[in-house]
Amino acid sequence: MRKLTFFVLLSVFFAGCSLPKRKITLESPKVKVLYDQNLHSKIIAKLKGSYPLMTRFQPSERLFLKNGVIDNFAFLEQQKSAFKDSIGSGKQLTVSGRYAHGDTIVEKEIHAKIYDDFPQMIVFSVSYKNKGRKPLQVDRWVNGNYRVRAGRDSIPFWSFQAASYEERPDWVLPVKRGYFRENYQGMNASDYGGGVPVVDIWRRDAGLAVGHLATVPKLVSLPVRFDSSASGASVALSMRVQRLLNPGEKLTTLPTFVAVHKGDFFGTLRSFSEIMRRRGVRMQPFPKTAYEPVWCAWGYERNFTVREILNTLPEVKKLGFKWVVLDDGWQTAEGDWFLNPKKFPRGDKDMRAFTDAIHKAGLKAKLWIAPLAADPGTKLLKQHPDMLLINKQGKKQLITWWNSWYLCPAYPPTKAYFKKLIRKIFTDWNFDGLKLDGQHQNAAPPCYNPLHHHKRPEESCEQVPAFYKEIYQTAISIKPDAVVEICPCGDAASFYNMACENQPVASDPTSSWQIRLKGKTYKALMGGNVPYYGDHVELSDGKDDFASTIGIGGVPGSKFTWPVGVHVNKESGDVSLTPAKEREWRRWVRIYEAHRLPAGSYVGGLYDIGFDRPETHVIRKGDTLFYAFYAKKFEGKLTLRGLKGKGKFTVFDYEHQKRLGEVEADRPEIQVAFEKHLLLWVAKRAD
Repeated sequence: MRKLTFFVLLSVFFAGCSLPKRKITLESPKVKVLYDQNLHSKIIAKLKGSYPLMTRFQPSERLFLKNGVIDNFAFLEQQKSAFKDSIGSGKQLTVSGRYAHGDTIVEKEIHAKIYDDFPQMIVFSVSYKNKGRKPLQVDRWVNGNYRVRAGRDSIPFWSFQAASYEERPDWVLPVKRGYFRENYQGMNASDYGGGVPVVDIWRRDAGLAVGHLATVPKLVSLPVRFDSSASGASVALSMRVQRLLNPGEKLTTLPTFVAVHKGDFFGTLRSFSEIMRRRGVRMQPFPKTAYEPVWCAWGYERNFTVREILNTLPEVKKLGFKWVVLDDGWQTAEGDWFLNPKKFPRGDKDMRAFTDAIHKAGLKAKLWIAPLAADPGTKLLKQHPDMLLINKQGKKQLITWWNSWYLCPAYPPTKAYFKKLIRKIFTDWNFDGLKLDGQHQNAAPPCYNPLHHHKRPEESCEQVPAFYKEIYQTAISIKPDAVVEICPCGDAASFYNMACENQPVASDPTSSWQIRLKGKTYKALMGGNVPYYGDHVELSDGKDDFASTIGIGGVPGSKFTWPVGVHVNKESGDVSLTPAKEREWRRWVRIYEAHRLPAGSYVGGLYDIGFDRPETHVIRKGDTLFYAFYAKKFEGKLTLRGLKGKGKFTVFDYEHQKRLGEVEADRPEIQVAFEKHLLLWVAKRAD
């Protein structure tokens, strides 16, 4: 390693001495990339009022070999051209360089593109060609390796990091000195993996994001690091390949991007999602049924009785909920999905009678299942052991939460089994929707089962979205307005799975803050009118924070039990619907129904979720803006950003049905005092 590094330094020295200075750059009105004679680069954000993101050229692309790292390539040539592809049109820079030491000769070529429709983003494809006479053992490659100068606030950076871990961390969090997270998009525990392949760090004045544009999940890392001695935080995208690069062979990286922005992560994710749509990863349409409030029978847990649920239906309807979810406990085992004879002694007839009763009450029925999990000893595994996902050690892969085994999502018989199950659920049992549950379904480990004849073990990871898309398409082929919810139980939800559902969910949030930040994320990735379900209100702060769901444009839900004291929940304690709760639950559902904010358009670029206080979210419905403010306690002036036109605007507290006054368009400030939250609508005064 030291020998290779020594000659790398020599090549850098001579490259710098032998080549004249050249202008190697690509830019738009928003961003600029510059390369030096060693193909190190610098990103310049051309944003009003921001100071430089970085002070020096950095080895933004690196090739790691078994015996060292190559990150200096003597400049060879450059070429600029216009282009047009499936994403759009724009301008492109192609620049090449060479590393040479003894028998090791590697040529590097960088294709950098800026699209006219995405002027704040640069898309890169990097290739390395072995021009030497001996094979090279490549370990991994790195793109987008940049260090960003620290901000001047007490919190230097806020960040968006959506990788899955057992501790279920926030997706939006501050980054201070001493911070590090790998953000591996594969499995970080037996049950936890996947996420959004983008990391974003930002200061108050500007930010920088990196990510990849592959159309299926990839086993990449997106590390965020802020060393105690460093002047700023670094980001990168790394992929382990561990392959032999023979003479004449070329290794090409995934398409990756660097984006600059002002404000929080919302604009970056919105642009990323739009580019992915153009590349073929398209979100599904949202049926009207997905916007209706949800009651889930999970308050009764696995030991529910059918009679308990049916007895609760009058309260469900009275409070204004429209969906009834039959959760875990109806089945004999994960994998077999046979009806529990203690609860449904007549089998299919009893389940059909159950959904008929729900429909007769004027409600819709959704059924819980945990795909890709099969318990030991099930009939399925006795008859079809070939469905199992086998890990690199040649063993079955355990899902610890369920004490089950993984089934391989890329194996056709697995898909066929679940397709048949979905048809039974929607036809024989007459359900209207699905709750696909379990953190394990967010991703899958590589599969080495020889019976599956995978071309690559990673096919099992990459085909998870295709597995869920088949479930989704089967459901809507039977009932076009079916609601399909993917609940990855605290994972950082997979972006790719989002294209296989029409109702995302907060998925076991640990706080009201998580409900809100996840809502903003889904609004960026799936669209401003996505019917984001805030999950059971009993999971929010105080177990009653409907405002965090409704204010940001979410669909409310509850898992209350009735009557009082009939059941004590092991997870949440007593979630009985007391008379006081009944009044509050009904009041909030009425507020929701009066405005149906998810059907509006979430306006994500007006307020920074990290730096702006109080925390603020905005939704536009027609000419009216709905503002939601959150703080433990706040007293002072609020600036109502985003008002259009001239004249006066009426400010109305729609929770308490109270007019707060008027503001001028050119001075949209109002004095307020509140605790926890304040929900307003603001509309042009009718003269």
